[in-house]
Amino acid sequence: MATTSKHHSHPLRTLIVFLAFSVGLVGLMALGGVWTPKLGLDLRGGTTITLTASNTSGEGSIDPDSLEQARTIIQQRVDSFGVGETEVTTSGDRQIVVSVPNVQQDELVRTVGQTAQLYFRLVYAQETVADPSAQPTVEPTDPAQPSQSAQPAESAQPSAEPSASPSTNGRPLPSLPTPVPSPRPTAPGATPLTTQQVLDWQPSERDQSEYTDFQCGDPFPDVSDQPLITCDKAGTTKFLLSPTVISGKDLVKAAAGIPQGQVSWVVNLEFNSTAGATFETVTEALATKTSPQNEFAIVLDGDVISTPYVSTTIAGGKAEISGSFTQKSATELANVLKYGALPLAFDVSSVDTVSAKLGGEQLDAGIIAGIIGLALVVAYSLLYYRALSIVVVSSLVVAFGITYAFIVLLGQAMGFALNLPGVAGLIVAIGVTADSFIIYFERIRDEVRDGRTLRTAIEVGWVRSRQTILVADGVSLLSAIVLFILAIGAVKGFAFTLGLTTLIDLAVVFWFTKPLVSLLGKTTYFGQGRKFSGFEPEHLGAKHQPPLHRRRPARPVAAATKEA
Repeated sequence: MATTSKHHSHPLRTLIVFLAFSVGLVGLMALGGVWTPKLGLDLRGGTTITLTASNTSGEGSIDPDSLEQARTIIQQRVDSFGVGETEVTTSGDRQIVVSVPNVQQDELVRTVGQTAQLYFRLVYAQETVADPSAQPTVEPTDPAQPSQSAQPAESAQPSAEPSASPSTNGRPLPSLPTPVPSPRPTAPGATPLTTQQVLDWQPSERDQSEYTDFQCGDPFPDVSDQPLITCDKAGTTKFLLSPTVISGKDLVKAAAGIPQGQVSWVVNLEFNSTAGATFETVTEALATKTSPQNEFAIVLDGDVISTPYVSTTIAGGKAEISGSFTQKSATELANVLKYGALPLAFDVSSVDTVSAKLGGEQLDAGIIAGIIGLALVVAYSLLYYRALSIVVVSSLVVAFGITYAFIVLLGQAMGFALNLPGVAGLIVAIGVTADSFIIYFERIRDEVRDGRTLRTAIEVGWVRSRQTILVADGVSLLSAIVLFILAIGAVKGFAFTLGLTTLIDLAVVFWFTKPLVSLLGKTTYFGQGRKFSGFEPEHLGAKHQPPLHRRRPARPVAAATKEA
């Protein structure tokens, strides 16, 4: 009796542990406070751009490191939109795929399509800015009335002598409107500035006035032969910078390291011969000046990355930037210097835009398709398996709940976004889960037709069917892995969800479906093959009724006692 009781409690114990695990997943969702999965752009709307990289020479293969650094720079540009949930990934050996929700297509193409610009400029002035969030808002000015900061100094002071103003019949003439400053150039001139011209450069009154009014985040054109007013990436310091003195394309090498005999990280630079001579001339001039005009600014895409100062002339085209670097910060600066001005050009291969409305319609269509597929499976199981269809339905519900929880949690932890192909993978999973039960049930029928009792058929049928289930799910899992490795773009979503649901199906069939069938087989209704139970002898194809136990013949002693 003890052995039998222990044997009976085993399926129940397995079910309790597995259901406790499922509840634990729900608890993790509650802990994160997120109950819905992240959706891909094809379901929530957005723009996807595919960029194809090529060398500026148009020949040769693409350096993987350059492509990855380009992806990082483009990611930083895309993040500047502030929309969140953006995605920038490499595809193949020369493509970058950019996905951004709810951004104008033309603006996104313009932002991600340009080659990164890295310049070395001289610092004329710098100023620590208050907390950017506390800066006052710039009020728009009347187009007909230019702002005072843009006016020439002479016109900004009205005359104090009214009699000096021309008049007609004693009435003063209307004042002429102050001329609006011409827009700043957005492209460099045909003739580049010489090094000496940059060293002799002084800001105009307009430059100084606009620098005074400038707030971090205000637009300002980054043109190589024009001054630049900008901020660092943190938005805590603003700068007035000279025209470009050295282009990032003239930088040959940049590496982070610890010099021999020292303990601090530094960044080593090496310029080509032409820029090396220019760098020597510039550092000779900067070494004689005081802060901040003894500094040069490293500017990437209009943002100041670093502002090292110069204390002595540096000859030979090699320099060392030292400071309070960590390994990470030194490596990041070296990467910016090395890859900031990429030797890559990008062509826009494709642009796909999905409106939020269309994305919602596609999501609704996917949900409807899933419901239809689930309804067909449930209808078939009711027709063929009768009351035993409770196992099919409950297995599908548990598998769906675990899959949904994993998709939500993976969205939180890894940024996984469910797209339309992923929804297709979830729909396929309905058939995968139902198929595992079908394999098991048909094996039980075979064992019963061979003359075994139902209890024995349930256990022996499981031993013989699980190998088939493992092989079938193994093939699906292998297909998902190969597809995920070889596919690009949204197809990876189908491969990922197919692989995830296959693993979940294995867990469900081993730790939920089989224990549940064992428990049902021990009940009177299912174990004795009552009507509509699904275990009826004629339904199983058995020649004789396969009850929970075959009736044992009456013992002689009992029979004798009864007769007496």
